[in-house]
This record gives sequence, C-alpha cells and structure tokens, in this order.
Amino acid sequence: MRTIEVPPHEQIRPTNTVVVIGGGVIGRVTAWRAAQRGLAVTLVEPDPVTEPSGARASSTVAAGMLTPATEAVFGEEELMEFGVRSARLYDDFVTELQEAGGVDVGHRRTGTLLVAFDRDDLAVLTDLHTLQQRLGIATERLTSRECRRLEPTLAPGVRGGVLAPEDHSVDPRRLLLALARAGERAGVREITGHAEEVTSPGPDGARLGVRLADPPPPSTDASGAVSFILPADQVVLAAGCWGDRVKVPEPVVPPLRPVKGQLLRARVPAGEHPLVNRTVRGLVRGFPVYLVPRADGEVIVGATQEELGHDTSLTVGGLWQVLRDARELVPGVSELEITETCVGLRPGSPDNEPLLGPTRVPGLHLAAGHFRHGVLLAPVTGEVMAEALVTGALPPYARRFAADRWTWE
Repeated sequence: MRTIEVPPHEQIRPTNTVVVIGGGVIGRVTAWRAAQRGLAVTLVEPDPVTEPSGARASSTVAAGMLTPATEAVFGEEELMEFGVRSARLYDDFVTELQEAGGVDVGHRRTGTLLVAFDRDDLAVLTDLHTLQQRLGIATERLTSRECRRLEPTLAPGVRGGVLAPEDHSVDPRRLLLALARAGERAGVREITGHAEEVTSPGPDGARLGVRLADPPPPSTDASGAVSFILPADQVVLAAGCWGDRVKVPEPVVPPLRPVKGQLLRARVPAGEHPLVNRTVRGLVRGFPVYLVPRADGEVIVGATQEELGHDTSLTVGGLWQVLRDARELVPGVSELEITETCVGLRPGSPDNEPLLGPTRVPGLHLAAGHFRHGVLLAPVTGEVMAEALVTGALPPYARRFAADRWTWE
C-alpha cells in the first residue's frame, strides 16, 4: 500500500499533522486557523477553488447573510447567541482575511430589513422581535411607512417590519476564495481528491489516516497498490452533508441531512438604481424569502427549504415559489435579468446545531452540521476548531455544540 507522506520540511513535530476533509467555508477556515497556530495542515477537496465560483461546496451557493437577529428561532436561543458572538468577530475577521488572502469578500454593513406581507406574517414578526429583545439583539420595530421609507421598492401593502442594523452580508464565493489563498499562504497544503475513509490508529501506535478514493498520480514503485493514505495525528471531518458518507473507525458521525435550497442570481439593468439598498428578508403568507444585494448590481433571490435527500435538481415549482414571493414583496424584481440558477444542500444535524471538536475516536474531530449558518459561524468555528486541535478541548462557550454530545451505534 502506498502512503502519501507529509514532506519532512512541512512537519513541525510528530503530533502536529492535521488533515481537513472538505473545502467549503468551514473546512477552509478551520485549516487556515489551524495553520496559524503552528499545525502542519493538509486539506482534501475534490474541487479546488481557483475562481470565486469554484468548488462544489454549498458555500458557493449560499447568499452570505450574516443575520443572527433575523434568523432567531424559538428553541434555538443558544445557537443564536453563538451566532451573535460570531457576527461580532466579523469586522476584524474580514480585515485580517482580506489582508492575508488578497481578496475583497464583499462585506456589506448596511443592515437587514425583515418585512411582513400580511397580518399573520406581522404577528410572527412581533413574536420574533420579542425574542430578539430577550436575547439582547439590537432590532427596531418599523411601521409599513417606515419600511418603505428605507426601501422605496417595497410593495405598498407590506404590513410592517423589523430593522436589524447589525445583520450584514458577505459574498460567500469571494469569502471561499480568500480563505483558500490565505490558507495557502499560511502553509496549508491542498490535495485534490475524494476522502473515502478515516483509518484507525494501529496497535503499534501508528497514526490515523485518510484514504483517498481518487488520489493524485503516485510516484512509480513495484507494489502495484491502488490505495492511498494520508497519515495524520488529527483529522477534521468538515465535508458538509456528505460527511456521514466518509467511513470512520466508530459510529461517531450522526446522520447529516441535506436540506435543499433553490435560488437564483439576477442583475439590475445597467444604469438603473439598486433594487434594494440592504438585505431584505420577508415572510409572505408564512413562506420566507430574501433579496441580498451586491455592490456590483447583483441580487441573490432565494430560497426554498426542501427535505429531499441529496437531490440537486432545479425545479420549476421551486424557482416559481421563490420568484412569486419575492415579487409580492418587491414588485421590481420582475425587471431583473436572471444570470444564474443554483441549488445547494445545507448540512443539517439532528438538532440543527453544529457539531464541533473531538469525538470518541482519538484524534478525529467534526466541524459539521452548520445548516443555514455556515457563513455566519465561520469566524467562531475557526477559532473553536483551532483551539480544539491545539489543546484537545473546546472553549467553554462552545461546549454545548460538542461533537460527542450524540452517541450512535
């Protein structure tokens, strides 16, 4: 059996070799932060990031909303507090990342407006505002007239809304590219391939390994073997909703359900004023919809939330639902030019909360299950995972999200 060894000059000491499986935002922020802490990191990803739209990760489909306030849900208070913590890291995180990666990530600080289409939607927003106040999240109730003063293209019939001035956005495609470049400059080595198995430590104290299904061409030898293993002292499984398809020594990865989201990218006609000035999220007869503007005139319109397994087909019904509800809130969306239609699979854990840090397999960590919040939670996840890889334990504020809170047989 051939083994791909980490070159000696990349090793710091024997216990510091880490392999990260997955090249989405979560995998890349983990790899970058771990390398900054002095670890020798290899990242395995089948689709390398070379352009802002590269890679198969759901990160490239995400809208990039940093919205702990307008994502607040009853029963998920601790998760929202975790999101607020991450959102407060974002300014410094973006400054550091843009300098390290040399890529502008499109961070917009214009806030988010959450709007109700009818009376029932307004009742939901009223309850949500109460939750936001209880959590100490800065938001402001607005009348219909006040909403339209901020966003003149809103439909006249909207019932009211909530302004979250600290809910911002980034461009996830540019964020992913910046993380890839920052990681490379920090010493992260990247291998193109599919990880199919995390192999067990041997009885003689041998390290963990990551077996590749489609490894890079090897150097010639006489063994004739077709399996390739990357040795590692620690492995981070950060492969999104495909994470539970990687074989592991023990059943420590809970079922990660893919939650399908269909959305589209559109553009304001040249010379026209922006359709919306900030992220606009809405409830339309109970269905959520959002419009996220970019500085270059692009508008992201989405998204469905469908529990259909690993199905990635675009459907007329899904896109119609998104466009129907967006047009009810902002009629001018009809004039946009559609430039791309997209499908992404959000990685949902059994309780919709992330799975972070060590498992009961020594050296095997999870960074998974971020569901709708992967981009928002990137800064805090990088911080938490680097700490876990260096010390073996999660910081106190992240222990609720410990990967070993679930037991699977």
